[in-house]
Amino acid sequence: MNARVLVIDDDRGLCELLQDYLQDEGFDVDTAHTGPVGLDMALNREFDVILLDVMLPQLDGFEVLKALRAKKMTPVIMLTAKGDDFDRIFGLELGADDYIPKPFNHRELLARIKAITRRVAHLLHSTTGPCFEYHELALDLSSRTASIKGTPLPLTGTEYEMLHQLMKSAGQTVTKQSLSQTVLGRPLAPYDRSVDMHVSNVRKKIAVHSVHTYIKTLRGSGYIFLKA
Repeated sequence: MNARVLVIDDDRGLCELLQDYLQDEGFDVDTAHTGPVGLDMALNREFDVILLDVMLPQLDGFEVLKALRAKKMTPVIMLTAKGDDFDRIFGLELGADDYIPKPFNHRELLARIKAITRRVAHLLHSTTGPCFEYHELALDLSSRTASIKGTPLPLTGTEYEMLHQLMKSAGQTVTKQSLSQTVLGRPLAPYDRSVDMHVSNVRKKIAVHSVHTYIKTLRGSGYIFLKA
């Protein structure tokens, strides 16, 4: 079955180009041109990846993402204005899995989409059974879920993978470059704060339920998951 992509963008010409390009690459593609229509489609249909523009009529991309994340964790790539760091960071804070600035290279976008769909396919077909468990935090590798004190943590797929990579290397430094390559499927670019924001989101969600420090930042190096 082909992976399904939803493009939410008010630029109809761009939507048509992306639809033709991605269909030629083997994806099934649907499009929406307003925030409300896109949100309705995202909530009521199943997609493997959503491409979500920030500047949308009626509901902007941030509002759509916030409403979506209240109910579903479908992977989202934000389409942001080139050089607008605020849009990128805010989108990641709200739970976007990745972002790509406009105008973008179609091959780079395709690589981002494929990285996410490969990760999702791996998670769906993995048969790994054991858990990682440290202090109050547990990671179930079979269901691909995390919990703390028995309470589920609402992690996106990208956040889950960030935590997984850190926990399986507990007590060891994991570099940002390694996390970017392994989880996001691309080398870490200069000034790219994607890894930082995803790890920050994981910390915030853990902090709702625990005062224990699990993830320590090693300035200039990366992160370390603390065993005790």
